[in-house]
Amino acid sequence: MKKAYLRLIPILIIILTSLGCSNNNSHTFDTNVELTISAAASLQNALNDIKLIFEEENPHIKLNFNFGASGALQQQISQGAPVDLIFSAAEDKFNKLVEDGRINQEQGIDLIGNELVLVVPVGSNKGIKSFEDLVNAKQISIGTPEAVPAGQYAKETLVNLKLWGKLEKKIIYAKDVRQVLTYVETNNVDAGIVYKTDAFISSKVNIVATAKESTHAPIIYPVGVIKDSPHQKEAQRLYEFLQNETAIEIFEKYGFKGLK
Repeated sequence: MKKAYLRLIPILIIILTSLGCSNNNSHTFDTNVELTISAAASLQNALNDIKLIFEEENPHIKLNFNFGASGALQQQISQGAPVDLIFSAAEDKFNKLVEDGRINQEQGIDLIGNELVLVVPVGSNKGIKSFEDLVNAKQISIGTPEAVPAGQYAKETLVNLKLWGKLEKKIIYAKDVRQVLTYVETNNVDAGIVYKTDAFISSKVNIVATAKESTHAPIIYPVGVIKDSPHQKEAQRLYEFLQNETAIEIFEKYGFKGLK
């Protein structure tokens, strides 16, 4: 009888080992994660390109983007929206999240920059070739300054050029830079002020002027991991990936400037 028990021991060991391997495989399968990234609307094309490469290299991580105006994105996160990482077009909105303890300072970085440009519809005959020429326009579009960083920079530029008082009544406000671009593309306005990167992606507008850096605050895009993200390891991996050479080259392809 004792010999029979001894013969069973190796069999039991094999069974227990198999169960352990099965449990480990199940655990590996369960590590698939979806990250939610709130990002400025102007980043849409570049981030969609980056998503393809990142997901191929990290098949267990899926990226879901929530694109919008940086002010609105900041408010959503402040109110508890489930977000893992934010990529803002406004330092002040980003810094507010740091001050409120939603982002650890060591998990945030100023990553890329942009320029502000004046665009008109292709074929425009309004004679608008500079910011000063906007006095000849009937309607102009910019993002809502309180919520859209590009709109904030646009207003700042017009104020510094002493044009705001002359143009304020002509302005059509938009929810983000992409809407400004659409208004110009469809000839609903005579001109619009957008990021250089947005103008680059449209064949229906012409850039007629670039705002001097001295007329507005630096246009900087900070990125950071949300402190209470349940997927810290995966969010950190994306945060680091966005800083690598491959990602920066994609941003530069769309007209952004690397700050590293």
